[in-house]
Amino acid sequence: MVTFPVSPAAVAPLAAVVGQDPLTLADLLRVANTPGFERWREQVRRTGGCSDPIHLSGSTVTRDRRTGEVLYSYSTADEPGGRLRVACGNRRASRCPSCAWTYAGDTYHLIRAGITGDERKSVPATVRDHPRVFATLTAPSFGPVHNRPASGRCRCGTAHPEHDPALGTALDPARYDYAGAVLWNNHAGQLWQRFTIYLRREIAARAGITQTALKESCRVSFGKVAEFQKRGAIHFHAVVRLDGHDGPGTAPPAWASVTLLDDAIRAAAARVAVTLPATDSQPARTLRWGTQVDVQPIGALGQEELTEQAVAAYVAKYATKAAETTGTIDRRIGELAELATLDIPAHTRRLIEACWTLDTEFPGRMLARWAHMLGFRGHFSTKSRAYSTTLGALRQTRADYRAAQERRERGLPEPNDQEGSTLVIAHWTYAGHGHTPGESWLAASIARDIQHDRELNREIRTEIEATELGEW
Repeated sequence: MVTFPVSPAAVAPLAAVVGQDPLTLADLLRVANTPGFERWREQVRRTGGCSDPIHLSGSTVTRDRRTGEVLYSYSTADEPGGRLRVACGNRRASRCPSCAWTYAGDTYHLIRAGITGDERKSVPATVRDHPRVFATLTAPSFGPVHNRPASGRCRCGTAHPEHDPALGTALDPARYDYAGAVLWNNHAGQLWQRFTIYLRREIAARAGITQTALKESCRVSFGKVAEFQKRGAIHFHAVVRLDGHDGPGTAPPAWASVTLLDDAIRAAAARVAVTLPATDSQPARTLRWGTQVDVQPIGALGQEELTEQAVAAYVAKYATKAAETTGTIDRRIGELAELATLDIPAHTRRLIEACWTLDTEFPGRMLARWAHMLGFRGHFSTKSRAYSTTLGALRQTRADYRAAQERRERGLPEPNDQEGSTLVIAHWTYAGHGHTPGESWLAASIARDIQHDRELNREIRTEIEATELGEW
């Protein structure tokens, strides 16, 4: 239990003036007057203003491997509350905007490296000469929904504004196929897997070679991300690239082209089907991709309308999102009765109810467990092995950089042999997570300051680059 030096009731008048919750304001004053506040703030700043930091307790000792001399020691006993706070690492912007920003940045570099090449990420720049497209595969229709067609008026007769909450909701909820929608979401990962199999077959057929010969001459690489449409259906965006037999470091065969890849993607999407047997309440179904398949060539150096940077930024944007566009929640629903307590749109509520209703009829599909995701249970971003680097490798590079910084700051020697010149003995235990109300407000403020500094630095770099280009 948190003890406040000033009660929430005592600060209520001030809270009303500044527009703050009395409990939060009272706790904020407690935190700001606690010994070690500056160190606490430094910890939070080092996490990037993480919304839900992990608390650790423990110690670490660095010794000279040969002499046993203690070169550095650290213990959380001297930290505020006896804890060290580290970033949660959550990819969801709805959970932690700060960590999601880092995740989006990693995804951007991962996708961009597969488009433009990056020697630091083991992808040669020659991939820019390989056939590359940005493909979007969508879900089929489950019934008419409110939308903004090119004609300007929805089928309901209304010209919906851009942020109208009615967009994406069913025109006739009684006739909308909510069961089909959540079953499609639930099997979307399987549809994608089959698509990648058929894609290789279609490429081989158009090249006039066998699938075995295709493996020996060409490799299909991709990086993809899932996005929820407002109607609550998943669709996939993917960068698809043709390489030589040994991956991005080898040139694709002469027959490989953007046109061939475009045709193969459309043909493969049309062939994919997943059949579901009939159940007590549901007829047998054949799940397929929607008819709206979009394939666009990715331009090099602005030669095409869809630039390399735009594609990477678009994919990174959706890598940190889930089903927020539908108004659902970002946590699991423990039981169906809980749904009555949630403030969510009626269309989304029906999709969640459909997950719970169908859960026992489709054992093993975990529809109720993933009801908050409207049945979708796949990964939001995936890539083929040879597309580019991995998120793990990018995190390790960042960790190595920070470790090198800390060694320099502490005067520790650099590793100079296979066994290493130092020995690190550490013991850490989990001690909780999160912030108190006042800490949450301060952490959010720190996160905003960090984001403002990033945006300011980006503007300065852009102005400098524009100036240098003009002088050149």
